[in-house]
Amino acid sequence: MKALNLYGPLVGRILIALIFVFAGFGKITGFEGTVGYIASKGLPLPQLAAVCAIIIELGGGIMLVLGWKTRWAAAALFIFTAMAALFFHNFWAMPPEQAQNQMIHFMKNISMMGGQLFVVIHGAGALSLDGSDKK
Repeated sequence: MKALNLYGPLVGRILIALIFVFAGFGKITGFEGTVGYIASKGLPLPQLAAVCAIIIELGGGIMLVLGWKTRWAAAALFIFTAMAALFFHNFWAMPPEQAQNQMIHFMKNISMMGGQLFVVIHGAGALSLDGSDKK
């Protein structure tokens, strides 16, 4: 049980962060497509929004993995994930043939927010840059 308490938060942070790190890199390599997708949702300043998304996803994801300023990173990712759910997975406004798929994505975001909230409340754990400050 002691090993689970020591390593569990690290593994949890990595698992939460993976989707954001990969998505952030994907937005860099497919920047124009990302800008186009954001613009297709009618959001203002799609290039700026894409840059902000990259910073939040990639930066926040890396911060989670390292356990540095973890609560702040998780809070930023929580807000980002909520906004993504509302603007990009709004299943209630989709045609019936797309609604179920978008609801699954919406619920995935809600679940991810649960993990992020857990990190905001409980912190990074001992195996983190934040945890090393307590020594």
